[in-house]
Amino acid sequence: MENKKIHEDIQRYLQFKLGKEKYAIPLLSVKEVIPPPSTTPLPNSPSYYIGIMNLRGQIISILDLRKKLSIISKQDEAEQAVIIIEIEGVGIGVVVDSIHRVLNISEQSVSEVPEVSSQVNAKYIEGVYQGENDLTILLDLVSVLNINNIKKIQNKAA
Repeated sequence: MENKKIHEDIQRYLQFKLGKEKYAIPLLSVKEVIPPPSTTPLPNSPSYYIGIMNLRGQIISILDLRKKLSIISKQDEAEQAVIIIEIEGVGIGVVVDSIHRVLNISEQSVSEVPEVSSQVNAKYIEGVYQGENDLTILLDLVSVLNINNIKKIQNKAA
């Protein structure tokens, strides 16, 4: 019985890199990972909004997570990938520098976000996971992606 309790508080996250830092999002929200697609830009959309694409009949918005979080991307584009996620019934693709691995994270290994008043992106962070030799920032996807804004943009395109 004790062993079952240990497994219940472990969540799986997909770890990826943006610039020099490692980030992770809940694996349950990830639908698939694809190479960067060709997209159709939309006029008057935010700078981080790359455009839309057709993925097997579904219109997907593609965002550059690096621009959204003001992160300088690394130069090598060969490893770039797009993570297709679904939140509140909306399919969204986010461009990342590279995919690392799936992490099994227990609640006990996640720290609160340190209070830093100058850190603009703190509102997008769910917590910080301390691995064996590095830190991984756990992103709050709903805050980062501003789902209502994406829905408005997609509706204009439809």
